[in-house]
Amino acid sequence: MKTGKEYEDSLRKLNLKVFLFGQRVENIVDDPVIRPSMNAVKLTYDLAHQPEYEDLMTATSHITGKKINRFTHIHQNTTDLVKKSKMGRLLGSLTGCCFQRCVGMDAINALSITTFNIDEKYQTGYYKRFLQYLEYVQEQDLVCDGAMTDPKGDRSLPPSRQPDPDAFLHVIAENDDGIVVRGAKAHQTGAVNSHEIIVMPTIAMREDDKDYAVSFALPADAEGISYIYGRQSCDMRKLEDGMIDRGNQHYGGHEALVVFDDVFVPWDRVFMCREHEFAGELVEHFASYHRQSYACKAGVGDVLIGATQLAADYNGAEKASHVKDKIIEMNHLNETLFCGSLACAGEGGAKPSGTYCVNALLANVSKQNVTRFPYEIARLAQDIAGGLMVTCPSEQDLRNPDTGKWMEKYYKTKTDVPTENRIRILRLIENLTLGTAAVGYLTESMHGAGSPQAQRIMISRLVNMEAKKNVAKKLCGIDQ
Repeated sequence: MKTGKEYEDSLRKLNLKVFLFGQRVENIVDDPVIRPSMNAVKLTYDLAHQPEYEDLMTATSHITGKKINRFTHIHQNTTDLVKKSKMGRLLGSLTGCCFQRCVGMDAINALSITTFNIDEKYQTGYYKRFLQYLEYVQEQDLVCDGAMTDPKGDRSLPPSRQPDPDAFLHVIAENDDGIVVRGAKAHQTGAVNSHEIIVMPTIAMREDDKDYAVSFALPADAEGISYIYGRQSCDMRKLEDGMIDRGNQHYGGHEALVVFDDVFVPWDRVFMCREHEFAGELVEHFASYHRQSYACKAGVGDVLIGATQLAADYNGAEKASHVKDKIIEMNHLNETLFCGSLACAGEGGAKPSGTYCVNALLANVSKQNVTRFPYEIARLAQDIAGGLMVTCPSEQDLRNPDTGKWMEKYYKTKTDVPTENRIRILRLIENLTLGTAAVGYLTESMHGAGSPQAQRIMISRLVNMEAKKNVAKKLCGIDQ
């Protein structure tokens, strides 16, 4: 397993084509905007070498029997699924942001199920290819970006009828050596910090859409792949002198548009090619896993709740009954999020490949809660924090002797609370609810792993309404 330093060094060896603020980034590792997101991924490596976290952060490979980072593991039982949820919360609580690695873990587990099923029907050999690829990922301890979301173009039209055929990534040519693909994947969390890109279809496909039913893996710096780094609220603060106004001093997340401009994929890296009837299955397995992964939001919620309690303490409002009640509500909502992730893990089961998958109904219920509860937790945090969270002058003003003395005087609360500490905790709350971390904590909670409506559709499909009706009939004496 790699150490954090070895991971950082491995990124320096990549030749990624990354664009940020209209310019190509020559050094992604040390760029001040990108670096905090790399630090968050780096922690997933460092914790795996610490004895107190070993049980959660590592696993035993079912292929080689070797000790591996859990992010490269295929779930072998419900205990693995539960540990995944606990690992997500741990990392969310330690970073206060998206640590970006779960999407690759969810992709490899979904592929371990679907490639096996395709082979059962067509004798294609995808599963063997996948296992060979997975062994490479495990041996090298790689970060994989699970790339599913296409730009989609006109949502009323299927892929094959789009005015621009590249609105969904698709196969444009093939030969004895492999395939050539064109298109893009949007909102790709942690893509610039990844060694590998694992592409999957984004929706269920019909016969006419078969060229879009494609899954493969490539090195992140493969010829023809470009990254356009996404903006985040308050991202320019990372370029300012000082650290206070960033809120989170060390960690962050990122997203990118990943463009595939006529990219060649060798056959040994292809895991689906035109088996359109399996596209929907792959999407649903990935989505179920990824909806479980939002246990991380409970971890970030831990940080926000702690920051909110500190803001109340610093303001001298910690004994107010309404403040106490709001903190209780924040904890109730946050623990409910975690309950959902644990429930779908504990109720999971084995698929034909032997891979354990979460209970899909409970995973969708869990994610539906995630689309709502973090927003309420954030609202309560802002309520308790007060208006200074968004009106406080800058750190430069605090350091300026002409203005800093007035900030020290008029932003002072308790005599034993340094004014700077009060400002720091308010900036952290701002970061989590309005700034760069709000991308992962709020908007990603809404749209990540599918929109709220996507979960409601799955809940409708998966709930056994006939069983519920039959029980009701039996209890009230309807004899049918």
